[in-house]
Amino acid sequence: VQLQASGGGSVQAGGSLRLSCAVSGLTFSSYFAGWFRQAPGKEREFVGAINKSGVGTYYADSVNGRFTISGDRAKNTVYLQMNFLKPEDTAVYYCAAILRAFSRGLDYDYWGHGTEVTVSS
Repeated sequence: VQLQASGGGSVQAGGSLRLSCAVSGLTFSSYFAGWFRQAPGKEREFVGAINKSGVGTYYADSVNGRFTISGDRAKNTVYLQMNFLKPEDTAVYYCAAILRAFSRGLDYDYWGHGTEVTVSS
């Protein structure tokens, strides 16, 4: 199983970025996909997740209304659209997959390498 996150970069506050997470070794309907982030000196935190059907989504309060998670079954890829970015969104973003049930914790079964997002004021 591999998860490959991409799409990070530098953007000014108020801007947008779209992260992608390409999944291989799992079928699209077999996992919940989550996005997490870790800012310098802070613990890794939950950002959001999408359920196995690719329709239901969950978000942390800090990003709700600004970030949107979606999935492409044909490409087995999950996206994190980030709008109205703030400097406090600066972090390394990770995608992860869990097989059994939705979780906001770090107990996901598979993790990808992170992609860095920097938001300047």
